[in-house]
Amino acid sequence: MTKAPIRNAPGFTVPEPSARPGGTPDFSALNLKAQESVSRPDPACPPQDTHFIANSLIQVLNEEGQAKGPWDPKLSAKTLREGLHLMLKTRAYDDRMLKLQRQGKISFYVKCRGEEAIAIAAGMALHPDDMLFPAYRQQGLLFARGRDMIDMMCHCLSNARDNLKGRQLPVHYTWEEGRFFSISGNLGTQYPQAVGWAMASAARGEDTVTASWVGDGTTAEGDFHSACTLASVYQAPVILNVVNNQWAISSFSGIAGGQSATFAARGIGYGLATLRVDGNDFLAVYAATQWAAERARSGNGPTMIESVTYRADAHSTSDDPSRYRPKNEADAWPLGDPVERLKDHLIALGEWDEKRQTALIEALNKEVLASYKKAESFGTLRDGPLSPVPSIFEDVFAEQPWHLRRQRQDLGV
Repeated sequence: MTKAPIRNAPGFTVPEPSARPGGTPDFSALNLKAQESVSRPDPACPPQDTHFIANSLIQVLNEEGQAKGPWDPKLSAKTLREGLHLMLKTRAYDDRMLKLQRQGKISFYVKCRGEEAIAIAAGMALHPDDMLFPAYRQQGLLFARGRDMIDMMCHCLSNARDNLKGRQLPVHYTWEEGRFFSISGNLGTQYPQAVGWAMASAARGEDTVTASWVGDGTTAEGDFHSACTLASVYQAPVILNVVNNQWAISSFSGIAGGQSATFAARGIGYGLATLRVDGNDFLAVYAATQWAAERARSGNGPTMIESVTYRADAHSTSDDPSRYRPKNEADAWPLGDPVERLKDHLIALGEWDEKRQTALIEALNKEVLASYKKAESFGTLRDGPLSPVPSIFEDVFAEQPWHLRRQRQDLGV
């Protein structure tokens, strides 16, 4: 009697990052080799003419701090200095707000260290009337649009000047005048909302673009795929940004499928134009956003942009990254620091120096501290004054329903 061969039982694989605490950081599998020669298709080209870029990496700044290749946006020194200033301002603001949270003066905070170029460059490349649907690590968009830092701090303090009247977590900003849609803690919801907004803008005949951002982990949510389908089918004038910072809270990008393919490649299946860009290269992010905005504004449809970067700090003040990744992993990130890279580029151009860098950092730290003292004059989280109690019944319905009127009467307000 012939014995049946032994077969392995069906199974599954749980993806693991290249290194855990105590290990050696290894990013060799990410295909981050310098590729300054990636060609730049015409923004009006068919989507398939961009699909090769989903497996490449758009870069402009080389290791010597020089701008090279067809994607160089040829920005003026003034614009570059503005970008550096805004990135440093965002970083100074983040550092101060983290200290305030540790002191118990605000309840929660999310830093964007290492990702400043993604928001600042995109914010500068877009038009002021373009609509933004951000995630919670794009505070740089607010600075790029000229948002008052004091108002941002008042929101985080939930004081009497908070434009959200204490109804949102800190860093869940919104700013109607700046075309900045309210940040949602339910990740991914902003993607289909952005596509819907873009479709409505197009239906009204407006010459505007809508842009939205999600992290790599959020690409595993259903809202991501719904948005991609809508954007593709209706050719909405929208830019769908995926910020691949390698970590979604404590789960690495492989849990969302990042080991199987690039996140930009997901756009291929939906027939979207796709770009994969060095997210720590200010000029590359600016150029990619500018390209996608021109494409959308000209009626040629949506673009998906994957910005490859690294979350240098904790996911939030509720997170301890030392529990799931090597402590020195951020220092080993091969694409460097976006602030340092733009600074080095300006120095190479003869338009900046270390002395001016130090002076700017000191000035920004003073500005942030003075802004906080002013914000605190409108109230603190612990001592108030807070938004008046009747405000909890406002701003939801155009005409207040009977049950809310009754509840308000019961409270005597």
